[in-house]
Amino acid sequence: MNVSRVFIQRPVATALFMLAIVLAGLVGLRLLPLAALPQVDYPTIQVQTLYPGGSPDVMSRTVTAPLERQFGQMPGLVRMSSTSAAGVSMITLQFALELNMDAAEQQVQAAMNAAASLLPADLPAPPVYAKVNPADAPIMQLAVSSSSLPLTEVQNMANTRLALKISQIPGVGLVTLAGGQRPAVRVRGNLEALAAMGLGLDSISTAISAGNSSTAKGSFDGPKRQYSINANDQLMTADEYRKLIVAYVNGAPVRLEEVAQVVDAAENDRLGAWTGIKQGGGAGAPNAAPAAGEAAALTPAIILNVQRQPGANVIATVDAIVRQLPALERSLPGAVRLTVLTDRTLGIRASVEHVEMELVLAVLMVVLVIFLFLHSLRATLIASIAVPISLVGTAAAMYLLGFSLNNLSLMALTIATGFVVDDAIVMIENISRHREAGRAPFAAALEGAGEIGFTIISLTVSLIAVLIPLLFMQEVIGRLFREFALTLAIAILFSALVSLTLVPMMSARWLEPLDRAGSRTGAWAQARMDRLVALYDRALQRVLAHQPLTLAVALLTLALTALLYAAIPKDLFPTQSTGQLLGQVQAAADVSFARMSALQGAVARVVLADPAVRSIASVVGVDAANNSALASGRLVVNLQPHELFGDSEAAIMQRLRTRVAQQVAGVSLFLQPTQDLSVDSGTGPTQYRFDLEGVDTALVDQWAQRLVRRLAALPELRHATSAAGATGPAAMVQVDRDSAARLGVTASTLDNTLYNAYGQRIVSTIFTETNQYRVILEAARNDATSLESLRDLPVRTSGGGTTPLGSFARVVEQPAPLQVNRVGQYP
Repeated sequence: MNVSRVFIQRPVATALFMLAIVLAGLVGLRLLPLAALPQVDYPTIQVQTLYPGGSPDVMSRTVTAPLERQFGQMPGLVRMSSTSAAGVSMITLQFALELNMDAAEQQVQAAMNAAASLLPADLPAPPVYAKVNPADAPIMQLAVSSSSLPLTEVQNMANTRLALKISQIPGVGLVTLAGGQRPAVRVRGNLEALAAMGLGLDSISTAISAGNSSTAKGSFDGPKRQYSINANDQLMTADEYRKLIVAYVNGAPVRLEEVAQVVDAAENDRLGAWTGIKQGGGAGAPNAAPAAGEAAALTPAIILNVQRQPGANVIATVDAIVRQLPALERSLPGAVRLTVLTDRTLGIRASVEHVEMELVLAVLMVVLVIFLFLHSLRATLIASIAVPISLVGTAAAMYLLGFSLNNLSLMALTIATGFVVDDAIVMIENISRHREAGRAPFAAALEGAGEIGFTIISLTVSLIAVLIPLLFMQEVIGRLFREFALTLAIAILFSALVSLTLVPMMSARWLEPLDRAGSRTGAWAQARMDRLVALYDRALQRVLAHQPLTLAVALLTLALTALLYAAIPKDLFPTQSTGQLLGQVQAAADVSFARMSALQGAVARVVLADPAVRSIASVVGVDAANNSALASGRLVVNLQPHELFGDSEAAIMQRLRTRVAQQVAGVSLFLQPTQDLSVDSGTGPTQYRFDLEGVDTALVDQWAQRLVRRLAALPELRHATSAAGATGPAAMVQVDRDSAARLGVTASTLDNTLYNAYGQRIVSTIFTETNQYRVILEAARNDATSLESLRDLPVRTSGGGTTPLGSFARVVEQPAPLQVNRVGQYP
């Protein structure tokens, strides 16, 4: 059976068929999205709960545990990990690859609803979830700063005018603001003044809650018109709160300003963010490399971190954000500056463009090699036309299969460039053989195509059979290489199609016998090829004359190959050079916010002074989005464009670590390059992570420290560290229950008093047209600096008066965990 006959006999239909493939491929090529790698993300959801003032132990027992109990019952859940730190609980849920994200989202929402009744009643807000992988680096970072406006106003504008709009863009999973300068009214109670008047912080809390209200008031109908009812029941500014009457003492009103300091400030004053950008160093701007040693000043700023949804296309998402930026920037005052700190797509685009250039060069090289061996322009053109048609046609199939143009699919097309011409060359040489035998062009094409058609089909099937194991690989490896294998297989199929249709049709009308197609260049090339064949013939004769030695060399090569396979480093995916480093600054476990901010700033200045660094973003504080411990700060380091023979990222990281260790005492700097492939949902300061689980927290901590010591002793490893067992000082209030009962102090009263004084408690909410702002209550800072001041804290008694905390309780210092980590509900 001659499958090519109908195509040889109908040239117009064949040409139109090929044209249709090319047009479909060009449309698919235009619509194919760009990406770094195939979509291999696990469906991942992160659940965050904020409870200001809650210790890690309280967060773990009262917030994390009830939620984990419900989440653990969800089908399709592969991994559940959690971190409970001061005032924040973060639970990361990773589902099976085959589970749809929308289905996972519904399960998470149902589990949160089921756990709601077990959560603390005074949570300021219910748990919230986001469809993001916390291990993924932000796809874009924006810095919002001003030299004249306070950061609270800058944060307010960034939240209402930027973050809200960016969150609405398809593909964006989460927009977080680092820097934490959310506007609020802070009320700092004077404990001595309150105690002198027989009052406590609970009096202030009750007065503010009762004095600030914004609820429905109804309406009424008059004889002819209807009236809605409003009132000046809401207090909007710090000045209005200062005049609020807290209580009457001896018949005289006690106003809030007499017993507390009321200021417009930040909701959480233990958060901070800074940026440093060298001249011309913004993402997307011309990057003029500064001279060695040039440094840029650190500027307080609000940093917007944009994370994509798992499975969303990075390029398309960032392009949509960039299109919105001009309009968003126009909505800001002139005194506010918006800067793009990080754009992850710059490296992805450069990588894809580089592979595309390699693909074009591969096609050109294949054409030149064909001409070198065939010596005929006509035969070269007929064989070479199979390359673009096969590759362009593959693009149409890739679009229908939902693939993208990424490094692996483009690598498959580059490899296919060498395969797709094989069938065409075999067809042309067989037809040319019949032409050299004296057959007419049409008859030679029919007979030659009929003889070689089955051979081409068998070659195609055998090549595709090699790729079948890749199609059946499971989990991340399967997702990663399935697109590569299918792209290569489709290109080979198109090659066979073109070789059985277009190539014989064109050969029947245009091919000349190859023995008569020679030119001077062809004759010169053939002479050199004949010399090479003769040299090979002499070498082959020598090898055949020493067969035992040849066999020994072959066996030695096989053994050497096995040894090299065992010795060569193995990894899931090579470490990428993306031009961005993620850093973590680790300080002493008991460090204060002020001290940590100073250390973080010193480290950031040392890093920014390096000539390889273009810009830096620095964040310190616990905010559930960037850090989970006060003793660790976060750095995002953007590097200058990489020179061909410049330092590698590994060398830059080692240089930065060494300089920080020499110039900043009391901290450790951990650095690792940002990667496009994030398989795990956990994050950490080092490249590799190992989870040690057990039912006994103390036992897990003990063995974790032993494991760290053993790993640190291995010469192959460095920077071994563990989050297990990290503790800091805690003030333990040991209540004498008999004395407390005699004074009329209950446990709930004690907790409420401590929370009012030291928990940055949210006591009321200010509602505006665009946002909501909190009223925060705490003890004045100079009254909350030592254990002695804690013992003097006035606590309300059942008789209406107050008594010092030290009258019925002891306050002792003891170690407590800085954070509680669990995997699958176990420590």
